[in-house]
Amino acid sequence: MDARQHFSALLEHLQAQVVGEEGFTLAYGAEVSSFIRFNHGQVRQAGDVQQVYVTLSLYQGQRHAESKLALSGVLDEDLPRLQQIVQRLRGLLPTLSDDPYLRVNREAWRSELAGEAARLDSAAMAQQIVAAATSLDLVGFLAVGPQYQGFASSWGAFGWYAASSFNFEFSLFHDNGQAVKSTYAGERWDAQAFARKLERARQQLAFLGRPAKVLQPGAYRAYLAPAALEELISLCCWGFGAQALASGGSPLQRLFNGKAELSPLVTMEERIEGGLAPAFTAEGPRRPLRLISQGRLGERLVSSRSAAEYGLIANGACSGEYPLSLHMRGGELDEPDVLQRLGTGLYIGNLWYGNFSDLPAARLTGMTRFATFWVENGQIQAPLNTMRFDDSLFDFLGPQLEALTREPELLLPGGTYGARQTGSMALPGALLSRFTLTL
Repeated sequence: MDARQHFSALLEHLQAQVVGEEGFTLAYGAEVSSFIRFNHGQVRQAGDVQQVYVTLSLYQGQRHAESKLALSGVLDEDLPRLQQIVQRLRGLLPTLSDDPYLRVNREAWRSELAGEAARLDSAAMAQQIVAAATSLDLVGFLAVGPQYQGFASSWGAFGWYAASSFNFEFSLFHDNGQAVKSTYAGERWDAQAFARKLERARQQLAFLGRPAKVLQPGAYRAYLAPAALEELISLCCWGFGAQALASGGSPLQRLFNGKAELSPLVTMEERIEGGLAPAFTAEGPRRPLRLISQGRLGERLVSSRSAAEYGLIANGACSGEYPLSLHMRGGELDEPDVLQRLGTGLYIGNLWYGNFSDLPAARLTGMTRFATFWVENGQIQAPLNTMRFDDSLFDFLGPQLEALTREPELLLPGGTYGARQTGSMALPGALLSRFTLTL
């Protein structure tokens, strides 16, 4: 029984169980994933994971209770377990208080999308990686395989999503212990695209053998590669949510209040097409949204609870009210021209971590990582030692933003705790007139 048939059979069973004024929602997640670890350019560990998990919510009036459980994927084993959960939740409901902000979507909507990507062969990918990594100290982690998500309700809602993807995160280590980190992700494995990624990392690796340049704290011209920009943008994504903005706690509050703007080059959208996330959430069908339009805050992500609390209209946002398929529009800068346009300054391939140093000002801090380079006259000269940055989103994506690369890069979450994460970001690189280093 395939995943969709399994989900449909669980749904059919639940529909026969509801009594009286009861209602339910059923969220379904499954994956068939291969995980491969590499060390010194060789496969060191490989394994497969096949799992199914569901979250059942039972409703009666303004009361609701939910339970999450792992299933085997074998219907004869799973139906009795699901029935036990129904009975447990049914017994719990009378003990609960009414939820004043409960707004269940009772529309009979339907959304179904099954990706048509070519079958991903993890063994063939691993062979290509090993062959390409000859003479390199490559350490990496490859996650490959299909993921499935479903959602249905007793009121007739039905959503199904299936897609295959891969995410390869890798580092090339120098003899001195420093490394260049890179990623390659998507729905279709392209050996030539991977080779280009690896060659770029190989070229940067050679510079790590040079003596590191010592910089004093201060403001420098800089280029943030897409992976570095992702670290900063992801910190602020929850700030697009209606609850965060209504309560005044969003790092984007100044945009919302009209007290600040970003560069006109900045346009961010929550997309349905082109991302790696379902076209629905437990709240209902997602809508494409223009979150930032030419530097100004646009639409908010509104869940049903925020809609009830603040008198808004829900738009299918997840309960956390953060974008699932964020897309930032590119600009006019061709990637091969980045170093020439940078001239003299910092090339930042990725960042070690990020956090807020001043949340209302959207001021972010963190550390640079290996493979941050000093560039002079359009040529990489030397690596930089790890340094702390501290700068505001309103500045480096505001007046300090000079250009964005033309083609946004697809970036997938690498988290596998409990299950492989879904969702995606597509971000360009950003050329900045100044970026502040503090230590």
